[in-house]
Amino acid sequence: MPSEQGHRLYVKGRHLSFQRSKHALTPNTSLVKIEGVDDTKSAKFYLGKKVAFVYRAKREVRGSNIRVIWGKVTRPHGNSGVVRAKFRNNLPPSPSALPSALCSTPPTSKRLLCVVFSGRFPSSHRRSVRQGKVDGTSRC
Repeated sequence: MPSEQGHRLYVKGRHLSFQRSKHALTPNTSLVKIEGVDDTKSAKFYLGKKVAFVYRAKREVRGSNIRVIWGKVTRPHGNSGVVRAKFRNNLPPSPSALPSALCSTPPTSKRLLCVVFSGRFPSSHRRSVRQGKVDGTSRC
């Protein structure tokens, strides 16, 4: 009997900041906090995994206004489960309001096994999506 809930092939994460020193930011390296990872040992599992920063743009291109900036986890940062990630293009100056997602596919995988949609919605909207009152595709 198959389970009624689907399996998620990604882990949610949050962009904390860019790597920085006392006076300067390094925008080509981002710090990402992975949900459920609280130590360096757990963070090492994600080394080499792909990161998707998904956001919604105003203008539609090829039938979609959802954009993705891809990156890769390069190393742990500190002892609390934060990792450093490098993206193909630098992230926007204040992306910390938007979540990113970590794909749990192996780094050598040729196929992309996860589709990531992210965005911030009030809990009442998420509740109405779960109850079927709102179309699930509209929440991206």
